[in-house]
Amino acid sequence: MAFEGLSAKLNAAFKKLRGKGRLTQSDIKEAMREIRLALLEADVSYKVVKDFVNSVSARCLGTDVLESLTPAQMIVKIVNEELISLMGSENRRIATSPKSPTVVMLVGLQGAGKTTNGAKLAGLFKKQGKRPLLVACDIYRPAAIKQLEVVGGQLGIPVFQMGQENPVKIAKAAIRHAQQHGNDIVFLDTAGRLHIDEALMDELKSIKKESAPAEILLVVDAMTGQDAVNAAQSFNEWLDIDGVMLTKLDGDARGGAALSVKAVTGKPVKFIGTGEKLDMIEPFHPERMASRILGMGDVLSLIEKAEQAIDQKKAAELEKRLRANKFTLADFYDQLTQIKSMGSMQDILGMLPGMGAMKNAKVDESSMTRVEAIILSMTPYERENPACLNSSRKRRIALGCGQKVEDINRLLKQFEQMQQMMKQLSGKGKKRGKFPGMGGLPGFPGM
Repeated sequence: MAFEGLSAKLNAAFKKLRGKGRLTQSDIKEAMREIRLALLEADVSYKVVKDFVNSVSARCLGTDVLESLTPAQMIVKIVNEELISLMGSENRRIATSPKSPTVVMLVGLQGAGKTTNGAKLAGLFKKQGKRPLLVACDIYRPAAIKQLEVVGGQLGIPVFQMGQENPVKIAKAAIRHAQQHGNDIVFLDTAGRLHIDEALMDELKSIKKESAPAEILLVVDAMTGQDAVNAAQSFNEWLDIDGVMLTKLDGDARGGAALSVKAVTGKPVKFIGTGEKLDMIEPFHPERMASRILGMGDVLSLIEKAEQAIDQKKAAELEKRLRANKFTLADFYDQLTQIKSMGSMQDILGMLPGMGAMKNAKVDESSMTRVEAIILSMTPYERENPACLNSSRKRRIALGCGQKVEDINRLLKQFEQMQQMMKQLSGKGKKRGKFPGMGGLPGFPGM
């Protein structure tokens, strides 16, 4: 995940300060040097780093920090506030038009993931009750139209296309189509290039003039670092963009683009792509991202992920079963699949406060898959009544899922631990107090 290196280096700098009861100007100067190096290694713009460190230094040298009983905590607070300010202070929404449909023009270079992430964005608006229309204005890239139709079909979103017709005519016709068919938000997937050229920009300016978009959203690849910032600067100069979507933040991007775009262009990051699946897109919240960078977790985003992943009807049924002390392997399987749909365990750990160190631990994601295979190799009766699993049944299950009998015994032991915990949660256990250890959950290190 992006920012891992930056997060580790910043926390190492703060750790040196935490052991001191009072800080000297020399201590702060050394900490600022390490913060500067960490930001530069994360591919943050040199000018942005210089301004950021100067701003933090000025606040850290004030009497509030030097005379504080917990100066290290004060410095973390200041860095957190300055990071939020650097990235835009608050989440900025897509502008909407007072007259339907709202037109969103998606622009960017080839390879940034514009087509796929534009469809993800349309899917996000569909979940919010909108009726989006995707428009194929890229007539140059081979299979661009087909790609948009495929992702649109997967999300259940209509795609408007006119083959190799002029992109400006396509955009105008698409808006008329949306008005006639009740689509209240239109996403124009425009053509990109390997690099910025005058012909591309002239075409985009013509589309902008004729379609009058409420929002011009630039899609950039976070893994290209400062090249992404340079692209944002150029597109902004030509088109006066309204915001940026950063893609591929789930990869090994160092994060410099997210920290530099707002400062360099004055335009906020509005959305981030966090994975390859078509639901892996999030609004960009500077305060939450700053919290993640500093290892303080991101509980609000975790809650939102859980709300999207958890089937409310199943949750209500599970609650009834828990109250009746009927937690089965079938329920356990349902919980595993819903946890998997929230993303990787490492990402989930990174969103928990105080778990910053754990997010870099090796999490065996495949163990959850093995557990699923074991449970799916059981009969419905065996999932509801695991006590019936004798030696012969276990051997049959082991053959069916390609695991060992020992793996099945380990799972059953983990399941018994969870049952005991559920008894305590439901008040059915003999004692109510500390929960049993969570060491039996699959996927976590050392379990």
